[in-house]
Amino acid sequence: MTVTSPEFVAGLATEAAAAGVTGLVAAAVINHDGRVLLVRRNPDDYLGGLWEIPSGTVEAGESILDALHRETGEETGLTIDQVVGYIGHFDYENSRGTTTRQFNFAVTVERTEPIVLTEHDAHQWAHPGSLPEVSDAVRNLIITS
Repeated sequence: MTVTSPEFVAGLATEAAAAGVTGLVAAAVINHDGRVLLVRRNPDDYLGGLWEIPSGTVEAGESILDALHRETGEETGLTIDQVVGYIGHFDYENSRGTTTRQFNFAVTVERTEPIVLTEHDAHQWAHPGSLPEVSDAVRNLIITS
């Protein structure tokens, strides 16, 4: 079963629901020339100033992969060319105090420029060995992927 099969993706959502997770987020790990794309949260947002990989909420009636494509485009202006792997997930407490599960996928994009930010105040292509201020979960994800 491939990571892009409807059965695999539905299984991820089913496992999250069984674990009592109420929020789902899809995230893209975009590598280019040995660096990963990071975006920085606006200072006045929840966890403001923290760097993260492009990610966003899976909306009602939307599959995790549909959210991955939509959110990557909305947050960076980039178009996913191919989903090449599922890197895993991590759970975190969101701004409402409930648990969110972030599903992380390695992707390729049609082109790496221009980056058009709509929800973040900066971006950078960071080397995995010298990451800016990211959460421990994102740091571990990038270093092990």
